[in-house]
Amino acid sequence: MPNPIRFILALHNHQPVGNFDDVFQRALNESYRPFLDVFDRYPSLKLSLHVSGPLIEWIESHHPDYIDRLAALVDARRIEILGGAYYEPILAMIPSHDRVGQIRGYTRWLQNRLGATVRGLWVPERVWEQSFVRDIADAGIEYTILDDFHFRCAGLEQSQLTGHFLTEDEGRLLSVFPGSERLRYSIPFGDPQQTIDYLAKTAETCPNAVVVFGDDGEKFGVWPETHKHVYTDGWLDRFFQALADNQQWINATTLAEAFDKVPPAGKIYLPDCSYREMTEWALPTGVQMEYEQLEDQMLGDPRWDSLRPRIRGGFWRNFKVKYPETDEMYARMMAVSRRLQEISQTAAGGDPVDAELIERARTELYRGQCNCAYWHGAFGGIYLPHLRNAVYNHLIAADNLLDRAVGRPEAWVEAAAEDFNFDAHQEVRLNNEHLIALVAPGRGGQLLELDVRNIRHNLLATLARRPEAYHQKVQAGQHHNGEQVASIHDRVVFKQPDLDKRLQYDDHPRKSLVDLFYDEDAVLDSIAASTAPQRGDFVNGVYEARIRRNPDRIQVQLSREGTACGRPVRITKGLTLDAGSDTLQAAYLLENLPTDRRLHFAVEMNFAGMPSGADDRYFHDIDGNRLGQLGTHLDLNEVFGLCLSDDWLGLDVGLKMSRPTNFWTYPVETVSQSEGGFELVHQSVAVTPHWLVEADRDGRWSVTMQLSLATPRAENNRPSRDQEEAVAASV
Repeated sequence: MPNPIRFILALHNHQPVGNFDDVFQRALNESYRPFLDVFDRYPSLKLSLHVSGPLIEWIESHHPDYIDRLAALVDARRIEILGGAYYEPILAMIPSHDRVGQIRGYTRWLQNRLGATVRGLWVPERVWEQSFVRDIADAGIEYTILDDFHFRCAGLEQSQLTGHFLTEDEGRLLSVFPGSERLRYSIPFGDPQQTIDYLAKTAETCPNAVVVFGDDGEKFGVWPETHKHVYTDGWLDRFFQALADNQQWINATTLAEAFDKVPPAGKIYLPDCSYREMTEWALPTGVQMEYEQLEDQMLGDPRWDSLRPRIRGGFWRNFKVKYPETDEMYARMMAVSRRLQEISQTAAGGDPVDAELIERARTELYRGQCNCAYWHGAFGGIYLPHLRNAVYNHLIAADNLLDRAVGRPEAWVEAAAEDFNFDAHQEVRLNNEHLIALVAPGRGGQLLELDVRNIRHNLLATLARRPEAYHQKVQAGQHHNGEQVASIHDRVVFKQPDLDKRLQYDDHPRKSLVDLFYDEDAVLDSIAASTAPQRGDFVNGVYEARIRRNPDRIQVQLSREGTACGRPVRITKGLTLDAGSDTLQAAYLLENLPTDRRLHFAVEMNFAGMPSGADDRYFHDIDGNRLGQLGTHLDLNEVFGLCLSDDWLGLDVGLKMSRPTNFWTYPVETVSQSEGGFELVHQSVAVTPHWLVEADRDGRWSVTMQLSLATPRAENNRPSRDQEEAVAASV
């Protein structure tokens, strides 16, 4: 019989803020419930379990009997509950005070509802920086799990990773267990005996060893084809039976028991890291492709097995560089966090604020920090519009609550100039009780964010089409591993046909008030494919900005000297917002225009969160005549406006022009990767008014557009929306 060994099954169950109810329900039905059904049949086994805050709140609201069942298993000491940051943020993404606040808040919830003694913590996506130790320890946590890859990158050998290690920061101590990458790939895809053999070999060479499997619980039923494999075909029963049959030497236990009974194997300081795949996904796309090519070339090299664990890819924070849209969400989140902190400090100083509203705002902020929309790898992540929309929904809700907490008047307007997105350029934020508009003079004078506060929706939660390393697989075509169940990292499955023909890439951000010049004969097809050459240098050029303030009106005026079609041109555009108004006015003046030729000028607008393919989301003209669903390619000539309606959101977007205008419309769709395969995802509706500009005798041309954002149907639902918000805050 092999030497005794402790084996820890540490599962992480998570669904993100903003995910669909049917996804939560399917995960509960296909993974979380049946897993416990099988686990109940093996009373000698124990495990450690982390359930994320968004998921546990949903289950508590819809299926409290499952929470009662967990509480009973906790009371029976069969399940150890791991804590964590409440709404599953990447710890590197949020301020220190929010880390501590989220961890402590979730510990309280778990203690109160489950009767759990929370000592350990799940690190979201195992994204690690050594400075986290201070905050984690200050929040009352004693130990956590990371991948063995972190330890290999620190210089340890695989044979040393059979226990837990002590680390510290500023004198605060934390123990860290290495989770086995080998077991991540074999459980549940390999035969259970492979795990038993691996544990036996480890026990033979490492007395008193501790081996940890730490990974997603969704692998046991939610990942493609795993429900049949794990439950119908009996993999989990065979796995648990194998553990039970070998319990004379395999102690299937918890992190808490191992922490208490096994002394630390030594001290370690771990590098900034995550699990291996995440470090690869964080690389710039071109470098990621080089990395994958190098890995393919090295697979047959005898040096690769020892070299591979020492090679790290990128740094998680650089997702904010790889995807500027991530950086925009991050900057918005940081602004809300900073504002909340400032108001909380003034409240502590005795200023009159509503403390209950402040705490509700804190909950909304924490929900807006949920990590899944902020990155992308084998999962949809930032490519999933409903996750981005959810982040902004909660951040806007937090802002709304803070306005109420400090007693804003019924109608007001203000402007602020600040480096909101940490790029060394000042942005301008126009704000009233209906709208928030963030303008970037240093980025083409573009409108980066446009919040409709009543429905808590950012119409510019967009995403540009860009190359991804996995697009090589899309171009190569579909294949599958036959009858064998496969990890999501190995699957190539198309959810729609001909996705290779839908790969298109944008040469500019998908924002609004994007100033473009095209050839006179540019047509809709080339515009939609982003293949029409640009003939101006205004898209990302730096505009000068001035703010004009009146008591009931704010205007930011942006101007730039540039070139169009090789000619010097000056663009001045003014954005105006009035107190009490749901309309943003944009006035354009073009100067120094050539008088001997026309210029083809366009102002691109994008509207996110208004998907195509539904009859209750549609275009119509200013007289109310329907023109098709929001996925329709329109090529309109000489009209004075265009409207978009989304009956589900309760939003009517109207563009009214001061002169006859041509319009192009088309959907912006990406080909992206998810755990289920490759899919086409609608990201925004592009609406581009354009003109063949003919200058007057002074070389000038102008147009004014009124962008109205009306929510009459949402206003009618205001009581129910307020009730929904209050209930969510009380969970």
